[in-house]
Amino acid sequence: MRTVVAKFGGTSLADAAQFRKVRDIIQADPDRRFIVASAPGKRCPEDVKVTDLLLECYDKAAAGEAFEAELDAVGRRFGEIVEALGLDFPLADEIQALRAHLSGDPRRDYVLSRGEYLNSRLLAAYLGFTFVDPEWCVCFDETGRLDGPMTRRTLGAALRPLQNAVIAGFYGADMAGNVRTMTRGGSDVTGSLAAAAIHADLYENWTDVSGLLAADPHIVADPKTVKYVSYRELRTLSYMGASVLHTDAVLPVSDLDIPINIRNTDRPQDAGTTIVRKLPRGETKYPIVGVAGRKGMSVIQVEKVMVSDESGFTAIMLDILKNRQLPFEQCLTGIDTVTLVIRSDLLAPCKDELFGEIRDKLNPDYLGLTENLSMIAVIGERDTESSDANVQVLQALAREGVPINTANQGAGKLNLLVGVPEDRYEDAIRVIYATI
Repeated sequence: MRTVVAKFGGTSLADAAQFRKVRDIIQADPDRRFIVASAPGKRCPEDVKVTDLLLECYDKAAAGEAFEAELDAVGRRFGEIVEALGLDFPLADEIQALRAHLSGDPRRDYVLSRGEYLNSRLLAAYLGFTFVDPEWCVCFDETGRLDGPMTRRTLGAALRPLQNAVIAGFYGADMAGNVRTMTRGGSDVTGSLAAAAIHADLYENWTDVSGLLAADPHIVADPKTVKYVSYRELRTLSYMGASVLHTDAVLPVSDLDIPINIRNTDRPQDAGTTIVRKLPRGETKYPIVGVAGRKGMSVIQVEKVMVSDESGFTAIMLDILKNRQLPFEQCLTGIDTVTLVIRSDLLAPCKDELFGEIRDKLNPDYLGLTENLSMIAVIGERDTESSDANVQVLQALAREGVPINTANQGAGKLNLLVGVPEDRYEDAIRVIYATI
């Protein structure tokens, strides 16, 4: 018997109607034994996510302001699900416990975790599955950093004896028993950890799209769905803005070669996108799989004659950034140049001081800054080193008059990163997609 871990996102569990769809999906395949649930998401574009309501509760409680209106809204969201599904669930007691916590010395992470906690308990009751509280088996250290190895051991010990279970996503606890949350979208990571903990055959991630699209549908009309993508390609696309899966959700399963299948709760008949280490035999390998990007970038260029002969030059540059805790997206080196790509919002508060330090310590011949850039990642399959895909992308951008501020191919043709002006970002995306 295969074992499948299935994670359902906020839109998949937004209301009672979605709960019924999820139940049908789970019952359609008995291999879907372990379910990870998110908090209720938006039911319509104008709606508010339950996690956002909980954040408002916390902010008001922490400021000594009245939070009852927001807490009542949370109670109504869950109450509608309980009533519509006919569940016997002590919701009033749970809301009262949350009210008591908010009225005392509230902890932000605890309050935000209650959306996943309550939704998972409701789903477990609806399915007749065991509820597993990640507070006891998803481990964080005292700094709030997720402890992956410990979590895999404790989560595996909690799940392996069970035939079926629902695990709340997004949170866990540290060794002192304090609830800790992940970043938004962290339920994806919980699902990946669960799949790794029990060595599942497949990790399904159910959301509101039928897999990974080759481009942003707000920019490109009706982009194709990617059938297969590698773990590394998916991490790059996710990091650069393709928000179908949390970036860190790839790591736990990739080490064990567990495939991830991204599916659509509203269209379960669609095959979706499967993330694998390597394409199955016989599948077509495309030179370009997808394109994604991020705005709000700046480029710092430092020039100094004979910089290549001064082995410590780049190291000093990176130490300056490290000491300021200023991360960079790319570092490109040439014979006499070092180019750094940095998020503009991180650079702005320390720009003048940073430039002064670079001048003092490196005495460059030229120090320049280009702002209002966007970085675009063009992702391709492995084994396409003989293709001219990247050349075609650059030529297409040039033909359409899109300026190229930076270009980094790396050590192969798996990944091309191109910097273009923000006001030409959408043009560039459409031009690149047309080459696929």
